[in-house]
Amino acid sequence: MVARAQDATVLEPTRLANHESDRLSRCRRHGSGLVVQQRKSPMLRNVVMGGLAAAALAVSAAAVAQQAVPGGTAAEARTMLERAVVAVRTDKAKALDMFTKGEGGFKDRDLYPFCFSTSDGKVLAGPPFVIGKDIRTFKDSTGKEFGKENFKAAVEGRITEVGYLFPRTNEGPPVPKVSFITGVGDLGCGVGYYP
Repeated sequence: MVARAQDATVLEPTRLANHESDRLSRCRRHGSGLVVQQRKSPMLRNVVMGGLAAAALAVSAAAVAQQAVPGGTAAEARTMLERAVVAVRTDKAKALDMFTKGEGGFKDRDLYPFCFSTSDGKVLAGPPFVIGKDIRTFKDSTGKEFGKENFKAAVEGRITEVGYLFPRTNEGPPVPKVSFITGVGDLGCGVGYYP
């Protein structure tokens, strides 16, 4: 005999089949029969909690990664530019190759030198996605023509600061950046940092 009682099914003990004997652990006595307790499936709760935990872990891992590797400072960027100028004056071809490959200490966290020709603006060293392009055509996401400013700032014996928005990585969003720019022979070179 089966009767319904408030979110539970009452079963007579004599009518339980063998395959239902494992349910006895979830049953309690109710009068002359057993009441099978109706439990909500914990699967949905576990899936939601697992998803929330995974999201929290991903966010905190990204935050730790950003804090664990701070960017270069203005002083470090200026020092790297001064070293880059010496390298270009010593052996221009070797220097440009080292800058492009990040060798010889010319890649430090988010600091790296970039150089362009002062005759045609062609970028000769820097991030791969800008090499070969005319620096004078570079604009940031606000429309600021920072490439033209960089080009004009390439004056031998003078270091000029140029501020603009630029991504930290190829796929990253543009963020504020300041570059120190100077002229070295027929090149303009710079090193930027993210304040």
